[in-house]
Amino acid sequence: QVQLVESGGGLVQAGGSLRLSCGASRSTNSFVAMGWYRQAPGKQRELVATITTGGRTNYADSVKGRFTISRDNTKNTLYLQMNSLKPEDTAVYSCNAIDLWNANVAYWGQGTQVSVSS
Repeated sequence: QVQLVESGGGLVQAGGSLRLSCGASRSTNSFVAMGWYRQAPGKQRELVATITTGGRTNYADSVKGRFTISRDNTKNTLYLQMNSLKPEDTAVYSCNAIDLWNANVAYWGQGTQVSVSS
């Protein structure tokens, strides 16, 4: 099975920055799309940002202008640069990948905690 491992979470003050990383056990070229999701206590998991094989990106309205998704195929790593963090960004952030050869197959990481204090 494909493994995705997130890192880079932590506790920061409002206005601060963090960069999340998602290391994949398989080439990131083998995924048609990858993305970041987050889930806060008492809320459903929501899409934060996605990036396709071709490099097209999409962002949730709540993070546009503050977050940037990217990937380094040489390092098999997906990134999420988070700037101007707000307390409402507090959540567990998870990495997701959709198989290039079977769109019905999706992989998930264990998640990394991001906490933003006011």
